[in-house]
Amino acid sequence: MSLNIGILMDPIEGIKPYKDTSFAILLAAQKRGATLHYLTPADLSLDRGVAMGHSAQLRVRDQNEDFFDLGEASIKPLGDLDLLFIRTDPPFDSEYLYATQILDIAETQGVKVINRPSAVRDCNEKLFATWFPDLMAPTLVSRNEAQLRAFYAEHRDVIFKPLDGMGGRGIFRIGADGMNLGAVIESLTDSGRHSIMAQQYLPAIVDGDKRILMINGEPADYCLARIPSQGETRGNLAAGGRGVAQPLSDTDRALANTIGPHLRERGLYLVGLDVIGDRVTEINVTSPTCMREIDAATGSDLANDLLEVVTGLL
Repeated sequence: MSLNIGILMDPIEGIKPYKDTSFAILLAAQKRGATLHYLTPADLSLDRGVAMGHSAQLRVRDQNEDFFDLGEASIKPLGDLDLLFIRTDPPFDSEYLYATQILDIAETQGVKVINRPSAVRDCNEKLFATWFPDLMAPTLVSRNEAQLRAFYAEHRDVIFKPLDGMGGRGIFRIGADGMNLGAVIESLTDSGRHSIMAQQYLPAIVDGDKRILMINGEPADYCLARIPSQGETRGNLAAGGRGVAQPLSDTDRALANTIGPHLRERGLYLVGLDVIGDRVTEINVTSPTCMREIDAATGSDLANDLLEVVTGLL
């Protein structure tokens, strides 16, 4: 029987198919004979307690131009779907929150949502990593300027970043000279209105910020080391980093095996661990990427591996 698989994502016309993990999932689902249904966050609604979606059937082609066709959209209960993937990018704002709450209701009405909406809501991609302090570099989360300055004074080489960013945006390194410390704290916290994260700088970033993809709590055999460009401290591909697929090291596997059971327990079926050296820096649960880059370099089919797991849950 053909499955009805929905995907909640940012506008499909804006993606880059050759590097888009959502697109990889769509291709794998279509190859399995599934009927695809496309929605954006604006397409969600609640009608007298029923979770609804203004969705359109979708066909995809593995090419970089003219890569999709959409049918006529109509409003239907989300419970008519078998699976629904959440693949919208941060920031996790109030609309993202409301979407997860609607999808909570959708789950009670028959659709399996990947990742579980309550877990996406509860597991901020920066803060979730702090559940594993022994696996992290020294880290402070605060909006208090004095605390943040004291943390810098202790470590003297610190990364400051917002709690709701992605793709390396808003990340600053303050080195031993302390230049612009006050300006960075003032800007990121909006003069004390928003909490931010401070982490001790990890020199191992020169060898890459490794993305380890976790499928149902198990790591893929290869990660993508995102190596910063000259003069950068950010390895994110969106910030100009260069991706190199490489086998997991023993320490990579140890980190993954420690965190994996917690992911399974929460219904987080596709997760990206960000690792520098032997330290976890973030745990990405909203729309982790790098699947297509790893597949292209190694011949793996990670989207199919994911679908094998989640269709087995139905």
